[in-house]
Amino acid sequence: MLREYKTISEVAGPLMLVKKVDGVKYGELGEIELSSGEIRGCRVLEVNEDNALVQLFESAAGINVAESKVRFLGKGIEFPVSLDMLGRVFSGLGKPIDGGPKIIPDTRLDINGIPMNPAARNYPSEFIQTGVSAIDGLNTLVRGQKLPIFSGSGLPHAQLAAQIARQAKVLGADSKFAVVFAAIGITFEESDFFISDFKRTGAIDRTVLFINLADDPAIERIATPRMALTAAEYLAFEKDMHVLVILTDITNYAEALREVSAARKEVPGRRGYPGYLYTDLATLYERAGRKRDAEGSITLIPILTMPEDDKTHPIPDLTGYITEGQIILNRELYRRGIMPPIDVLPSLSRLKDKGIGKGKTREDHADTMNQLFAAYARGKEAKELAVILGDAALTDIDKLYAKFADSFEKDYVSQGFEEDRTIEKTLQTGWNLLSILPRSELKRIKDEFLDKYLPKD
Repeated sequence: MLREYKTISEVAGPLMLVKKVDGVKYGELGEIELSSGEIRGCRVLEVNEDNALVQLFESAAGINVAESKVRFLGKGIEFPVSLDMLGRVFSGLGKPIDGGPKIIPDTRLDINGIPMNPAARNYPSEFIQTGVSAIDGLNTLVRGQKLPIFSGSGLPHAQLAAQIARQAKVLGADSKFAVVFAAIGITFEESDFFISDFKRTGAIDRTVLFINLADDPAIERIATPRMALTAAEYLAFEKDMHVLVILTDITNYAEALREVSAARKEVPGRRGYPGYLYTDLATLYERAGRKRDAEGSITLIPILTMPEDDKTHPIPDLTGYITEGQIILNRELYRRGIMPPIDVLPSLSRLKDKGIGKGKTREDHADTMNQLFAAYARGKEAKELAVILGDAALTDIDKLYAKFADSFEKDYVSQGFEEDRTIEKTLQTGWNLLSILPRSELKRIKDEFLDKYLPKD
């Protein structure tokens, strides 16, 4: 029998203080029964002696402190999991919102997960093909990696996220692949785009979709990525699947964290975010990876919009410390119609060397990648010099590099959001571009690869 408490002392914004409680635990779920009989959900945020601070799942409007009562349910937020999740759309709190039946669960898992033992981790080393050349060719995604995408307001990160979710695959016919996609704090229009895009392309069949809208309460926004990662852990480590988790937008998650922190009157850190933002983000990101003696894996792509395109903002800054690189979208490329507008020079995948080469992608991958980076960087310098001093200041070889930079952006980086390129096509596109330059300039590629792959004409 659940004990009921009529000892609500105050309600402040999304928080409520209940006094004289007994045996209540941090993270425990509760129900508030209003005088009208309406039931609202809540969760324990803090316990201090016999006082419990709870956060409301819904609005505090209409709660009469004297006549309402609270009961605690003795459990935290759990998500019912089974293979029937695939192809379904859930709310941020794990309730089906696609009109389908409730999930009959194999089990119910706590959404906070179980930390992965560092000694049990396996090093990420297998290539994941996203079909996007700027990622596959130059900033390769590896199975078990955490590779965030840094975007800005108004840039097409939603289209890129949908494209990666649609196209991503582990090469090899026997691998079971699934996508868990969590949209956090998005508008109804964006939600409709993701759902309709996944259904249009058939990608929904291998996807578990979580949708948290901008007008949903902050507590749901904080729970959404944990719901997604719980579903991913079940598919990866119980059902031996390779799971790609895409979380968009982490900035909205951090804003919800700041809102709750402010309501609790905690001492703010940088830009008003709580001092534990780093720790909190790490509890999400570190749930990705590979385990020894486990077939499945979780690869994580968190997407975040940088306020004012500022890479030093606390959210991208701390994310960069925890994850293994970043893919950066560039506003200038976007204005010029380069889609997706991935800025390859400041982008980085720290594990790319582990996922490329013979038996994984192709023997010439590392050499061509280094040569493309070097040639594009020099081409950008030549173009900047031409802006300052005019074309007459460029040598003939500088003009070739400038031409290479333009062609590289147009043919390699820009491919639209519908084209799915194989790694072979990406590598061949790179070789076609390198043929613009004299062979004597291709100093970073072994002669045997030049003889084998460089177009003869």
